[in-house]
Amino acid sequence: MRYVEEFRDPMAARALLAAISRVTDDIGATADHPVRIMEICGGHTHAIFRYGLDRLTPPGLEFIHGPGCPVCVLPMSRVDECVELAERPEVVFTTFGDAMRVPGTKKSLMQAKAEGADIRMVYSPLDALELARRHPDREVVFFGLGFETTTPSTALSIRQAAREGLSNFSVFANHITVPPPIKALLDDPHMVLDGFVGPGHVSMVIGTRPYEFIARDYGKPIVVAGFEPLDLLQSVLMVLEMIRDGKAEVQNQYGRVVPQDGNPVSLAAIEDVYEPRPSFEWRGLGEIDASGLSIRERYRAFDAEAKFGIGYGAGPRHVEEPEGCACGLVMTGRIKPTACPQFGKGCTPEMPLGALMVSSEGACAAYWQYGGARAMEAAE
Repeated sequence: MRYVEEFRDPMAARALLAAISRVTDDIGATADHPVRIMEICGGHTHAIFRYGLDRLTPPGLEFIHGPGCPVCVLPMSRVDECVELAERPEVVFTTFGDAMRVPGTKKSLMQAKAEGADIRMVYSPLDALELARRHPDREVVFFGLGFETTTPSTALSIRQAAREGLSNFSVFANHITVPPPIKALLDDPHMVLDGFVGPGHVSMVIGTRPYEFIARDYGKPIVVAGFEPLDLLQSVLMVLEMIRDGKAEVQNQYGRVVPQDGNPVSLAAIEDVYEPRPSFEWRGLGEIDASGLSIRERYRAFDAEAKFGIGYGAGPRHVEEPEGCACGLVMTGRIKPTACPQFGKGCTPEMPLGALMVSSEGACAAYWQYGGARAMEAAE
């Protein structure tokens, strides 16, 4: 039995930090020419700032925050379509709480709810299924959102709805996959990255094999990491050691949770219900081929896009970001949140301009919540 204290032990953390400093020196990295490691997952970004790892690690190491927040990468056009669905009088629109305050071009789901739309926060798509059972006279739509972590639960809910014949249940599918945006970042000639800390929760589902192209085709090391401070420090050390030794491999620090081949039950459910979209728009990254998932023809009765004639079912629709909003630059690691001219001024948690300030995995929210004086100074 392992307890969380084992992964927050100060003595072990000091030993790992000392090793990180030694390897960083061996590489010859400095504050002017740091080793740039991207943590893909927004949960890792928040853990780094919550535990102050960005301040404890040496100046020759720079954390680059990646597009690993599914709420953050959702383009404004999809938020607008959520509001459009939710405002239909026959619809009960259900969503995870993270998405409620993400702004669209005119309003957020929270504002639509305040204006009378029947929008309900749920903890699981199973909650939406139960609402469909209780309200057969209403169309219950679940906002299917997230990476491979949450995709299986939505897929299993669709299968359950099909078994029960719940014709008033559908999913507005916005599930996306991790490997394609990593490839898009690596193909960007302006992006300089030395290695990756890979997502732990996603990898519980897909395993580690889908990341092999990063090492094989691009020569970059990646270590799948857990979420406690010692997990992250050990993972960073493993990446640095591979860089020092001239290796490019996929390694798994989170072996206590992540199997090499993933979760076969979850993968089978995804394969049964979903198929890759030809392309999907990502905030800050644009259209990425085969990066999103759509519901297969045999489950089309539960596809809100087909049922209500919106979204990609009606043709893709691009919406420009608000003037001065730098979400795309932050999410792709080109700038830090505090470099955005709107940070703490036109964009705060109370009045967000972009999704990164309101999501529990957003980089701007992490800087605001845990950045302390540094964030306040940048906002002045």
